[in-house]
Amino acid sequence: MFSNLGMGEILMLVVVGLVILGPERLPGAVNWFFTAMRQVRDYATGATQQLKDEMGGDFDAIREPLQQIQNLRGMTPTAIVTKHLLNGDDTVIREMSDQVRSTADSLNLRKVVDGAGAPAAASSAPLEVPAGPVPTMPRMHKPLPPDERPPFDPDAT
Repeated sequence: MFSNLGMGEILMLVVVGLVILGPERLPGAVNWFFTAMRQVRDYATGATQQLKDEMGGDFDAIREPLQQIQNLRGMTPTAIVTKHLLNGDDTVIREMSDQVRSTADSLNLRKVVDGAGAPAAASSAPLEVPAGPVPTMPRMHKPLPPDERPPFDPDAT
């Protein structure tokens, strides 16, 4: 339950509890909180068990499609290819990924492949851009005079 709380957050909650409740009422408040949490957990477990008892075998029939949907959510394109085409053996995909990374490192394209934006190794030479005129797109319309507004199309907005 408190897996997302670190020691700093827990310490801050204790200090805030001391300030708000005072040292004489804090132990009782903590005891009440954990008793209430245990009771809520027991109610949830009891409700689940009661539902299983009332539904019998239908409960498992309902859970199976939900489990299949949960499995489908975890399917990525790589996982699908690995499972259906490679029979669960992902060594081919890992080798190809390693080759792409090594090629990207040698060409100083690490930022493009990883998307991390990390600087490339200092030993590799940067790619050179050829000198010469930069191609531009031809203008479709001439620029408007400073006092003229562009045309407005109400159907396009």
